[in-house]
Amino acid sequence: MNSPQILAAMNLGSPQSRALGVETLEIGADSALLRVPYKPEMVGDPSTGVIAGGVVTTLLDHACGQAVMAALGQPTTIATLDLRIDYMRPAEPNQALFARAHCYKLGRSVAFVRAVAYEHSPEDPVAAAQAAFMLNSSSAPPRRRPGC
Repeated sequence: MNSPQILAAMNLGSPQSRALGVETLEIGADSALLRVPYKPEMVGDPSTGVIAGGVVTTLLDHACGQAVMAALGQPTTIATLDLRIDYMRPAEPNQALFARAHCYKLGRSVAFVRAVAYEHSPEDPVAAAQAAFMLNSSSAPPRRRPGC
């Protein structure tokens, strides 16, 4: 799963992450560390220089997805079912953002992930996320409800 080709495909396969310059720095057995550089075109409020919330959301969602893929150990299709983000403070202007995600539970059809976005330390997060991802269940026979 740690193949550079797979990581490149995950980052470059998404037009949004490609446009933002998202890069994977580290993949563990069930975790991922990603970085997005600071770019003036990503600023949400020009008077403060703070990166827009959508950039933080994209970074966290992408990190969570990569943590799920790492935990699965093989490429498959996944989809974000739920993504809750608590914004704790504005990101510092002119600073890259990092996101560290951990897939803490793999179910049969759903994976659960926690993540934080930060500039310098995960102990001082810009935002924290809790997410659920649908896992590819195409290998299992389709379930039918009685009477269907």
